Amino acid sequence: MDIGTAGSRDAPAWLELAREVEHLFGPMADEPVFRAALQAAILGGRGLCAWDGGRLCGAVAVCQDDNSIAWLAVAEDCRGQGVGKALALAAMERLLNPLRPVVVQTFAPGAKEGESARRLYASLGFRDGDPLEPTPTGFPTVRMTRPVQASLEDGV
Repeated sequence: MDIGTAGSRDAPAWLELAREVEHLFGPMADEPVFRAALQAAILGGRGLCAWDGGRLCGAVAVCQDDNSIAWLAVAEDCRGQGVGKALALAAMERLLNPLRPVVVQTFAPGAKEGESARRLYASLGFRDGDPLEPTPTGFPTVRMTRPVQASLEDGV
C-alpha cells in the first residue's frame, strides 16, 4: 500500500469511495458542497490517498484551521487491514500541527456502525468529548480529541 498526496487525478476514485459510505454519512458524491470541499482539499494539499496497485483503498482530508481530520473513509474490502490507521497517522504526521490537539467528529458510543472507527481513533490516543449533531443519516456523533503527544526530545 502506498500513501500519497491526493491529486486531481484521484478525484473520480475518491468520489466512488464517498458513494460507498453514503449510507453512513449521507449524500456526498453528487453534492456540490462535498465536491467543492474535495477539490479544495486536493488543490490545497490537504488530502491523502492510500493505493494498493491501481485501486484506491482509502482517503483522508484534513482541516488545518482547527487541526482536524475532516473526512476519512476506507473501501469496504480493504477494512481491517490497517488502511485507516495508516491514513490517520500519515495525516497527523504530514498535514496537521503536532503542537496542537487533533480533533475528529466520529460516531458516538453505542453506534454499532461506527465501532471500528471509534476503535481506530481510541488506539491513536483520541478521547471522547462533546456530543455533536448526528450524521444526515441519523447516526449520533461525538467530537474526539487527541492531546498533543509528548516527544522523545521533550525528555519523555
